[in-house]
This record gives sequence, structure tokens and C-alpha cells, in this order.
Amino acid sequence: MKLSNLYSSEGMSRKMKIHGDIPQTKSLYKDFMKMAWPAMVESILMSLVNLVDSIMVSGCGTNAVAAVGLTTQPRMIFYAVFFALSIAVTAIVSRRKGQNDREGANACLAQSLGLVAVLAVVLCGTAVIVAEPLLLFSGANNDTLADSMVYFRITMIGLMFTSFGMIINAAQRGSGNTKISMRTNVVANLTNIFFNAMLINGIWIFPEMGVTGAAVATLIGNIASFGMSVYSICGKNKFLRFDFSGMLRWDINMLKTIGRVSLGAGTEQVFMRIGFFIYAKLVADLGTPEFATHTICMNITTLSFACGDGLSVAASALIGQNLGKVRPDLAALYAKAGQRIGLILSAMLVLLMIYGGNWMLELFADPTDINYQFVMEKGRVLTYIIALVSPGQISQVVYNGALRGAGDTKYVAVTSAISIGLVRPITAYIFCYPFGFGLYGAWISLLIDQYMRLGFSAYRFMSGKWQQIRI
Repeated sequence: MKLSNLYSSEGMSRKMKIHGDIPQTKSLYKDFMKMAWPAMVESILMSLVNLVDSIMVSGCGTNAVAAVGLTTQPRMIFYAVFFALSIAVTAIVSRRKGQNDREGANACLAQSLGLVAVLAVVLCGTAVIVAEPLLLFSGANNDTLADSMVYFRITMIGLMFTSFGMIINAAQRGSGNTKISMRTNVVANLTNIFFNAMLINGIWIFPEMGVTGAAVATLIGNIASFGMSVYSICGKNKFLRFDFSGMLRWDINMLKTIGRVSLGAGTEQVFMRIGFFIYAKLVADLGTPEFATHTICMNITTLSFACGDGLSVAASALIGQNLGKVRPDLAALYAKAGQRIGLILSAMLVLLMIYGGNWMLELFADPTDINYQFVMEKGRVLTYIIALVSPGQISQVVYNGALRGAGDTKYVAVTSAISIGLVRPITAYIFCYPFGFGLYGAWISLLIDQYMRLGFSAYRFMSGKWQQIRI
């Protein structure tokens, strides 16, 4: 096959049923990247919140890095509800945008924000109460429990603000406005970095707070991004607008639509978080140095995920909009374009991991720490595994984003339950303990999981069944 056939509009649409004019290759990729690049920047910036905290607390030692890392999966369990809701909002708003139904899009936004107001209070309160037993179960010990509890509780208070911003940004992405959510995350990260610098080490008039300072900095960043997100929907002439009264009036039909789409996404998130939680606990049980190394390398892996997630957001919005216009052929074509771009980015990441792995590890590792040599030696091997993971990870994230944008969330939920909820934890245990591979075994299981999900998602996308789903 010629390379031009693999990447051109004509080549990608050759076996498709065409319903009208299709864009030229240059226009296709230009339109896709116009929506994708802000989403990619946003995804990278969202990932950078935890990554920056890990880098900036690394000066406090390996235990501090491990303490921050231990909170990640427990926090994601609570975040999962809002992730599921945001997936539904993007799918519904993008479909309404394609149908030019402004009223329907705003009804979805208002009802979702009403749900968030209730859920945020309940979940944040629960998180603060159960922090200690949850973190102990996650693998915290005497070296990490105190710091991890403080970091967890403070950042979970931030969920009160983050949850609203997530839903508003999801609606904006569905309407095709990906720049707004990017800007809010730029502000959140700059705010987080500034207060990290001030509060972790005690600079200028600020006290030295260590890990607590990193958590407070993240909270302040959450509040800043929340304010920007709300401001983005204030105005009568905007496609999406803030409707406080709409939040207070429950619309049963809209709630049913939101529930139907978010149910699959919610099921997916539950199994994902359970699987990730068990996986993280298995690694934490290997020891603090192993978990610190694992945390560092997982942060590096977010580069690959963030690239794929940005492309996924664009694919999801474009698929929803074009299905709303009754152009399933264009929906498929944009998804394929996103996957092709993902292949190019993954090749770049492979080279970065192979030739720049040591440099990336040194960003997190403190040369004066007793575990420095351990982290560098183990971590270097893991960066080679990350190089192998990147192509599969980016491709499966793009395909699954396309399926979610079409409302095919049940299929994604089932395959995620199998791969993340069952296969990854089971293979991680087998490779880590009975086979004695330790930390390397956990990452072999991650590699298996990523390519299994790629197989599932690619098969479903090629089948075309997602084109028949009605929202």
C-alpha cells in the first residue's frame, strides 16, 4: 500500500459509502488539528498538575513523591463520576450542535450542572471522611500516610470546583470550542506552579509547607480554572450560556438521555478505577522505592496519554457533530485522520523515550536521595517499555474517544472492564509475584492491557455499528 493511500482523504474513504462531498486531504487534517491542538494542550496541562507536583516535591525525598503518587488512584475513584458525566455531555452537545439545536445543548448543560452541584457535595464529604482507611488500603505506610492524607483531603476539596469546570469544558468541546478549556488549564497550571514554588519550600512571605503546600497550590489552581470556566458561559449571544434557573428545574427527558449515555461511561469508569486501584496497590506492596519509581514513570507515560486524549476529544466532537448532520462518512473520516496523526506522534514519543529517557527521569529524581540509583536503574528499563506502549496507547485512546462521541459507551465499558478491570490486575499479580518480575512485571501487564484495548476498539470502529446509535 502506498503511504499516500494510508493518509489521504481518498485513500481512507476508498471503501466507505460516501453521502456527499468530502474534504481534500489538506483541509481534512487542518480542520481536525484546528480542534485537536487546543484539546491536546489542555490534556497535557491537566496531566501536568500531578506531574508538576511530583517534580516539585521530589526535593523533599522519595517518600514525598510516593505520598503524592499514592493519592492518584483513590482520587480518580471519586473523579470517575464526573468523568462519566463529562463524556455524556460532550456526546450530547456535539450531536445537538450538528443538529443546530442550541436549546437542547443548553438544556443538557444546565441539567448536568444541577447534578454536579449535588454529587460534588456528597462525594467530597465522603472522601474527606474515609481518607485514612482508603489510603491505608492503597498501600500507604508509616513513611507516607501523614503526607498522603493531607494531600488527598485538600485536593479532594478542590473537586468541588473542578467538577463544575469539567462539565462546562466538556460542553464547550462538544460545541467545537476547545480553546476555552485549554485556557482554563493554562491558568490552573501557572497558578499551581507559582504557589508550588512559594509554598513547598517557603519562599518570600510564604511558609514552608512541603507536600501540604503542593496540595494547597493545586486547590488554588482549581479555583482559578473554575472561575474562568463559569465566565466562558456568561453571555446571551454565546452558543452555550449559564442558566441558573435551568439547574434547579429537573427535566426528566433530558436526565434520561444524560443517564443513558453516561451509564456506559460510568460503568467504564468504575471498572477502570477499580482496576487501576488494584494495580497501584499491587505495585505499592512491592515497597516505597518501587512505588516511587512507578509513580515517576506513570507521570512520564501521561505524555503519551495526553497526546492521544487530545486527539480523542477532537474525534469525539467531530464524530458527534457529523452524525448530527447525518454524515457518518465524514465522522469516520475525521476519526481515521485523528488515528493517523496519533501514529506520527507516537513515533516521536518512541524516539523521545529511547534517547531522552534518562533526562526525563532526572526531572523527578533527587541525586541526594538514598534511592536515587535505584530509581534511575529501574526507571531506565521502564522508559523502554513506555516506548513500546505509546503507539498502542495513543491509537486505542483515539478509537475509544471516537466510539464515545458516537454514544457507543456500553461497548467501551465492557471492553474496559475486561482489559483494565480483569486482565491488567491479574497479569500484574502473576508477573510481579509468582513469576518474580517485580516492578517490571507490573509494566508488562500495562503493555498487554493497552494493546488488548486497541484490538477491541479498532474492531468495533471498523464494524461501523457505532454509526447507527441514536442520541
